[in-house]
Amino acid sequence: MSFFRRLPADVRKSLKIDPGERVLTFALTEEGHVVATNLALHLPDGTRVPYEEIDRASWDEEGLRVVTTSGGRHVERITEPRSLPETVRERVNSTIVVNKHVSLPGRGGVRLVARRPPGGEVLGWTFVFDEGLDPEDPGLRAQAEQALEGVRRSMGV
Repeated sequence: MSFFRRLPADVRKSLKIDPGERVLTFALTEEGHVVATNLALHLPDGTRVPYEEIDRASWDEEGLRVVTTSGGRHVERITEPRSLPETVRERVNSTIVVNKHVSLPGRGGVRLVARRPPGGEVLGWTFVFDEGLDPEDPGLRAQAEQALEGVRRSMGV
């Protein structure tokens, strides 16, 4: 039996999934269900978070914590996690094409990350600067852009 059919009828009806999207697992929360599909994480409030937009996901005693690349934060208090934490980790990791830390001259470094949706093309790159560095500093951004060009040339991405 598919996981979709195991969902309660009201969750199945309210779940908005794209063509080709299929349910991998789900977990009950205090507010409803968190559903992991092959393309996105669906939260109880109806929010759909594509895996390539999840910057960090972690699991602890308070539940599943998700931080998106746009800075959004979600905490879902899950009563019975089933295989949800492992599924989310695997799906998020599968969107990472390149994850490389590069030292910047005299300033620490930057992590260069290229992501893509499952089965899709590379969406773009993000810069994750070491703690204490100002991501708004134009000189620092220029150094990061230069490092990115070097990584792109060397990796052919």
